[in-house]
Amino acid sequence: MSTQKITVRYWAAARAAAGTDRDELAVDGPVPLSEVVRRAVAAHPEGRLAGVLEVCSVLVGDRPVKTRDPATVEVAPGDSVEFLPPFAGG
Repeated sequence: MSTQKITVRYWAAARAAAGTDRDELAVDGPVPLSEVVRRAVAAHPEGRLAGVLEVCSVLVGDRPVKTRDPATVEVAPGDSVEFLPPFAGG
């Protein structure tokens, strides 16, 4: 099986905490969202990314999934995961 990628995008405070606006995670097949989060935090251990991701809204593709258990949310190769921190204002 060939290695494929999941694109992880960080917005606003998540981007600042990660020090980048995106990561590409190599995968061999579908993985749970909890694994995506674990790998994202491991890739940026020097910052406060773990705490920021805890309060983010999460999209897998265009589906909001924050209210679901991350261990039950499947992320397939080719999907994008977006972390959107709460925004002030309207």
